[in-house]
Amino acid sequence: MLKRIARTSYRRRWRVLAVWVVFLIGVFAVSEAAGGVFRNEFSLRGSESEEAFDLLEERGFADRAGFTGQIVFQDDRGVDDPEVQRTMERLFARIENTVPRVQVVSPYSPDAQNQLSENGDIAYAEINFADRPDAEFFDAADEIKAEAEQVDVEGLQIELGGELFADFEMPASEAIGVLLAIVVLLVAFGSVLAAGLPIMTALFGIGTGIALVQLAANGLTMPDFTTQAVGMIGIGVGIDYALLIVTRYRQSLKDGRTPENSVILAIDTAGRSVLFAGITVVIAVLGMLLINVPAVQGLAIGISLGVLMTMLAALTLLPAVLGFVGNNIDKLGIRRRKSAEADEAESFWYRWSRVIQRRPWPAAVAGLVILLVLSAPVLSMRLAFADAGNRTDTTRRAYDLLAEGFGVGFNGPFLLAAETPGGPNDLTVLDGLSEDLRNTPGVAFASEPQPNDAGTAAILQVFPTTSPQSEETADLVDTLRDDVIPQATEGTDVDVKVGGLTAAATDYSNYTANMLPVFIGVVLLLSFLLLMAVFRSILVPLKAVVMNLLSIGAAYGVMVAVFQWGWLKDLVGVSNSGPIEAWAPMMLFAIIFGLSMDYEVFLLSRMREEYDRKGDNAIAVADGLAATARVITAAALIMILVFSAFVLGDDRAIKLFGFGLAIAVFLDATIVRLVLVPATMELLGDRNWWLPRWLDRILPVIHVEPAEDLDAELRALQEEEAKPVVKR
Repeated sequence: MLKRIARTSYRRRWRVLAVWVVFLIGVFAVSEAAGGVFRNEFSLRGSESEEAFDLLEERGFADRAGFTGQIVFQDDRGVDDPEVQRTMERLFARIENTVPRVQVVSPYSPDAQNQLSENGDIAYAEINFADRPDAEFFDAADEIKAEAEQVDVEGLQIELGGELFADFEMPASEAIGVLLAIVVLLVAFGSVLAAGLPIMTALFGIGTGIALVQLAANGLTMPDFTTQAVGMIGIGVGIDYALLIVTRYRQSLKDGRTPENSVILAIDTAGRSVLFAGITVVIAVLGMLLINVPAVQGLAIGISLGVLMTMLAALTLLPAVLGFVGNNIDKLGIRRRKSAEADEAESFWYRWSRVIQRRPWPAAVAGLVILLVLSAPVLSMRLAFADAGNRTDTTRRAYDLLAEGFGVGFNGPFLLAAETPGGPNDLTVLDGLSEDLRNTPGVAFASEPQPNDAGTAAILQVFPTTSPQSEETADLVDTLRDDVIPQATEGTDVDVKVGGLTAAATDYSNYTANMLPVFIGVVLLLSFLLLMAVFRSILVPLKAVVMNLLSIGAAYGVMVAVFQWGWLKDLVGVSNSGPIEAWAPMMLFAIIFGLSMDYEVFLLSRMREEYDRKGDNAIAVADGLAATARVITAAALIMILVFSAFVLGDDRAIKLFGFGLAIAVFLDATIVRLVLVPATMELLGDRNWWLPRWLDRILPVIHVEPAEDLDAELRALQEEEAKPVVKR
C-alpha cells in the first residue's frame, strides 16, 4: 500500500499539492466560520469539590459558583484614610456597575469579615464572578484590570489576585528555539532545500490539525491551550517524520536510484516507521481518555488529530514535493559535507556502536545505573498546583500583600457549601461547625455561615494558616472532610461539602496520583502489543517499553530534584521550590513516550531491515545505528532547543513542562539510544528476534520492514511499465 501511495503522490504531485493547499485553506475557512469555543473545564466529575460547586449553583449562590479573586491594596497612611477609602469605594462601585454579574465584597461594608489587616495598612475586597463561558470570564477580568489601572493616587498600591488575573503569555524566546532548530537542520543536511522540506511538511500538518481541532471543539470540551499543544507536538513529530524520510531519500539517490524509485523506497522503508511511530504516539496520547476530566479527554483527541494530520502530510505531501525536487535535493548547499556522505561503515556512529558492542556489559550497567539514580527522587514526588507565590505579575504582588497582612492561607480559602433542610435549626449546627473550625489546627479563620434566601443552604469560608500549594493545606482538606465536619454534623441532616479552588486542586491532584500508574500501565501494554506485532519479537518490544519508562522516570526525578527540592533551581530561574504540577507527569508521559517511541521504531526498524537482509545481529545493530543515529540526534537536538525555550519564561508551570520535555528527550537520545539499545541488543544476540510459534500464528502480521528485495520489485515494476501497450 505504501509503495502505491508513494508512486501515486510522486506521479500526480501537482494534484496532491493542490489538494493539500485547498484542504488547508478550506478547513481553516470553515473553522473560522464555524469553530467551537474552547473551555477550561478541568472539574473532576464526582469529586466533593465539584459537588460543592453544583450545590452553590443550584441553591441561589450563582454569584459564588464561578471564579473568585481579590483586589488587594496597601497604603502607609492606613486603608481607612478618607482619600484611600473614597478612592477604593468608587473603584468597587465602577466594577459592579460596568462588569456584568460580578460581586465585590468591600472591606468597608458591614458584612466584611477579617478583610482588614491588624496594622490597618493592607485590606482586600473579594471579587465573586458568577458562572459564565470561559471567554467571558477573561473579558470580565480584563475590564476589572482596566478599571484598577485608572486609579492613580500617590502611595496607594493596588494589585489583583486570582487565576483570572494571571499573565499566561508565552515567552518571546520560543522563537529563538525555532530559529536554532532551523540551524540544526541546515547543519544536518547541509542544504537549504533539504532542511526546508521538514519544516514545510510539519507546517501543513500542524495547520490542518489545528483547524480540525477548532471544529472538534463544537462537540468536545477542549482547554484553550489545545491549539498550542497541537502546534508543539506537531513540530516535534512532523520534523522527526520528515527528517527520516528525506534522509532515506538522499541516501537512495546517492546509491544510484532514480528520484521516483528513491521516493518509493523512502516511503516503503522510512515511511513504514513513520506510520507505526505515529500510531504509537496516538495510542500514548489517547491513554489520557482514561482520565475522568472532560478537558483532558478533549485535549487528548485534539493532539491525536494533530499527529494524524502531520503523519498523513509526511506520507503523501512530502513524496509529492520530493517529486518536484528530484535530484536537486542538495542544491542551495551551505557547504559540502564530505563526512556525511561517507560510507556508513566508516562513520563515527558505526565506530561508536562497535565500541559499545565490544564491551556491552559495562555499557549496559553504566546506563542502567545512571537512569536509576536520576529516577530515585520520583519516590518523593508530590503532585499539586503551584500558587501565585511562584509568579512575577500582579497576582504575585497581591499574594505577597495578603501573606504580609493576613497570612499566606488567605491566598487559598476553602468554600464550604452546606445543605440545611432543617432551616434555622441547621444554621445552629453550622454555627457550632464554624466554632470548631476556628479551633482546628491549621485554620487561621472561619467565617460565620451565610444562608441563602430560602434557608435551604449556606456557605462558610475557611482560611488555612499555610499556602495553597503546601502539603499541610492538602492535609487540612482531608482533616476537615474526614474528622471535623462529620463530628460537627453527626446526627443531623446537614450535609457539608468542602469546595473552592484550593480544595478542587487537591481533589484533582489526588485523583491524578491514583490514576497515573493505571494510565502508564495501559499505555505500556498497548504499545508492547503493537511493537510485538510489528517486530515479531518479545524481547525487542519489552526492552523498548522498559527503557522508555526508565528515561521518563529519570526525567521525572530530575524535575523533582530541581523544582520540588530546589536543587540548582537558580539555573532555571525558579525562585521557590514547590510541588510538581498535578497535570504535568501524565501529559509529559503521553508526549515523551510517543516521541521516544518514534526514535525507537526508527532505530529498531532499520536494525530489523538489516538483520533480515544479512542475518547477522551484530552487523545489523551497528549498521542500523550508523544509518539512523545522525538523524535521530538532529531531531532530538531540535526538540531539546524548542522545549528549552519554555524554560526562559517567567511562569513556573511552563518552565517545569519545558524542562521536563527537554531532559526526557536528552536522556532518551543519549543514554537510551546510544548506549543501552546497542548494548542490550548485542547481549541478547539472535534472541532479540525470537517469537514463539504459537504466538506468531495468532498475532496480526504487520510489516514495518520493506520487502526482502525492494530493488527487484522496483525493477520489475519499471520493466512492466516500459512494455509497449498492444492494441487489439
